[in-house]
Amino acid sequence: MDNISASTADMPDELLQMVVFQLGGEEFGVEIMKVQEIIRMPVITQIPQSPDYVEGVINLRGRIIVVVNLDKRFNLISKEVDDHSRIIVVEIGENVVGMIVDSVNEVMRIPASSVDPTPEFAMSNVSREYITGVGKMEDRLLIFLDLVRILDEKEIEETSNIN
Repeated sequence: MDNISASTADMPDELLQMVVFQLGGEEFGVEIMKVQEIIRMPVITQIPQSPDYVEGVINLRGRIIVVVNLDKRFNLISKEVDDHSRIIVVEIGENVVGMIVDSVNEVMRIPASSVDPTPEFAMSNVSREYITGVGKMEDRLLIFLDLVRILDEKEIEETSNIN
């Protein structure tokens, strides 16, 4: 919650732009500035002996990108890939990674003042360690993912060796 809480305290009227997506029946958001693009599901080339949450690699306009299945990463029940499935291409540190999600809903602006820190109790099937905060809107809650924690340094090193 470091980035979001700092901006909440400093500028409560600041608007955060989030890409909102579905995963395991829940709604999540990531900061739009970390998202490079959102693509339909291409053919994914599997990699022998890669971690189970690494679905494989894709060739995105000449760049080889590792694709992570967030359902597997978060130990959620995997949904079959369908016409709504997307890959969100994001920057994690100095690496570019694709994340498979069930669907991408919208790009939303949410006031930083409506974002609360991650609650102590479990409010999602996703572990608290991956959540930076919760955005409260009129009729729904939006769980903000911490992209830096989705893959730790060792995992990033493993996935960059795949490239």
